[in-house]
Amino acid sequence: MSDEYMIIIHEPEWDYSTRTPAQLDADLEGHKAFQAAVAAAGQRLTAGVPLRAQSEAFRIRPSAEGPVYTDGPFGETREVVTGFYTFTADSVEQAKELAALVPTGGWLDVHPVLDMTAMRG
Repeated sequence: MSDEYMIIIHEPEWDYSTRTPAQLDADLEGHKAFQAAVAAAGQRLTAGVPLRAQSEAFRIRPSAEGPVYTDGPFGETREVVTGFYTFTADSVEQAKELAALVPTGGWLDVHPVLDMTAMRG
């Protein structure tokens, strides 16, 4: 049975609005190759999206007085989360091999997803 994994893509901030359509297409080629490799391995891509610029993001921190909202960008970070994927793999080794195909100018964090349906018994 396959397990599900989440890839969190960390990179230096980049502004998609300054990229030409040709540049965006070139950027996406590596992602298309990852998606094709997942399918070729008999696995499923269950989600995946690029995220918009950090200047459009916000942070929520709980406090005794209620939630505290902070608009981005967040100056304390040099690298940001630029997107994520969730996908299935038959083993940790296969998850590593497939995740390593995701292009990034930074690094990837890969986490196994907790299957809540299995916990309900």
